[in-house]
Amino acid sequence: MEREIMEYDVVVVGGGPSGLATAIRFAQLNQKNGTEYSICLLEKGSEIGAHILSGNVFQPNALDELIPDWKDLNAPLNTPVTKDKLLFLFEKFGVPVPAFVMPPMNNHGNYVISLGNLCRWLAEQAENLGVEIFPGFPASKLIFENDKVVGVQTGDMGISAAGEMKPGNEPGIEIRAKYTVLGEGCRGHLGKQIIHKYNLSEDKDPQHYGIGFKEVWKLKDENYEPGLVMHTNGWPTPFDTPSGSYFYHGENNEAYVGYVIPLDYKNPHLSPFDEFQKWKTHPSIKKYLNGAERLSYGARALIKGGLQSLPKLDFPGGLLIGDNAGMLNFSKIKGSHTAMKSGIIAGEHVYENLNDVSSEISFSEKVNDSWIYEELYKSRNFGPFFHKFGALIGAAFNAFDQLIFRGKLPFTLNHPTPDYACLKKADEMPKIEYQKPDGIYSFDKLSSVYLSNTNHEEDQPCHLQLKDSSIPIAVNLPMYDEPAQRYCPAGVYEIVEKDNEKKFVINAQNCVHCKTCDIKDPSQNINWVSPEGPGGPNYPNM
Repeated sequence: MEREIMEYDVVVVGGGPSGLATAIRFAQLNQKNGTEYSICLLEKGSEIGAHILSGNVFQPNALDELIPDWKDLNAPLNTPVTKDKLLFLFEKFGVPVPAFVMPPMNNHGNYVISLGNLCRWLAEQAENLGVEIFPGFPASKLIFENDKVVGVQTGDMGISAAGEMKPGNEPGIEIRAKYTVLGEGCRGHLGKQIIHKYNLSEDKDPQHYGIGFKEVWKLKDENYEPGLVMHTNGWPTPFDTPSGSYFYHGENNEAYVGYVIPLDYKNPHLSPFDEFQKWKTHPSIKKYLNGAERLSYGARALIKGGLQSLPKLDFPGGLLIGDNAGMLNFSKIKGSHTAMKSGIIAGEHVYENLNDVSSEISFSEKVNDSWIYEELYKSRNFGPFFHKFGALIGAAFNAFDQLIFRGKLPFTLNHPTPDYACLKKADEMPKIEYQKPDGIYSFDKLSSVYLSNTNHEEDQPCHLQLKDSSIPIAVNLPMYDEPAQRYCPAGVYEIVEKDNEKKFVINAQNCVHCKTCDIKDPSQNINWVSPEGPGGPNYPNM
């Protein structure tokens, strides 16, 4: 198959905050120095922001560095945080926790925003500086020459599920570059390959993840407090599954309502989606949602291994940035600012090193010399405390660490077990019965996926690849009651029975690209790859 070849000095994969910050900083240096290096950015979503999902309470320090006059340029940061509220939930009531107990959760000076809308604005700034942006073009493969990455190939269009060429098919394009910067976000499928190929996580803890849910609700006037930032932990998940929630009051009476469950949970009967729906029925949450309208839904894995899991960021021909590397500060539940800062450093590093003029200092070293390292160092024990001691005691230890020691306890805890390996066998764990959704506060998966505006071309190769198609029925079902039925937030995986024979069904058209299956499958049998073209969710205001 003959492919068109396009050549650039730099190609950035991913139109999130890290990728856009890389492109902008590189283009700024181009403009400042009168050079004409070329740069393009690929985004798999139908538009910039279509696949972006985040809480988001935004810390603007990296934006201040990148675009100091962002206020004059009408960046969509319109709702400053006015109040922090922390609750520990029991089944019938919530206990207020003084905000000063957890300094990282102090959000003074931050903003409640739609990260998708901020990325759309950042894309405008990038294009004004000469960056070429191509939405709807997923980078499906890496191009190697002499064991070095020399670019990416976009996905082929017009191939049937049977692997045959359909009328009007278009082969993917080879985009070759001197530098390839991978900013795909959490569990990027190219980043995963790179980390494995070059052994970038040698001597590191395995990476750890959570599954994050988000709904946008339109609140009634009497329940709306613009700038209110509320977090909870405790109920409804068991104490050995220390989950947490957020409830952020944004602009225009909209609230961002969400829940995060760590993917190192033990019970295969647990359904993260249903835990989220159940949480919304708590009296402390229902009072805000009374009479409100649910506008949208989405889900996305988030990366939370922190400093102990941070891989080497340099590889031959390119860099790992943002959540593709794992730069989220878990104690703050924030990663957009660290992602942007890594992009700023990446843009500067790539610019300095073009034309094979190698820097004596690696990109990894530059990141470690920045405030990113300081933040990740202070939060390094946050996740391990919860994993080792559960929700209540873990929270107490973290409060002690963050309040008294400011995250600088004289030891570092490790979490050496991968998330998928934490899952216990089904017969060793209690079954969990979930109530049917009430259609007022709680909902089913399919009606939720509808609100994500998810769409895929149905006649295409399945982007959820099984290494061994027999494992779901032969191994995962008898041992773990096939947890894919429950950990997937979009109803992609089902066990159906016909003629006394059980079959594993993949409804790939429902996939919201959360990557949970790629992470949590106990047999590590599912490999997520990019689907055709702009397939996936189309989040309007996430």
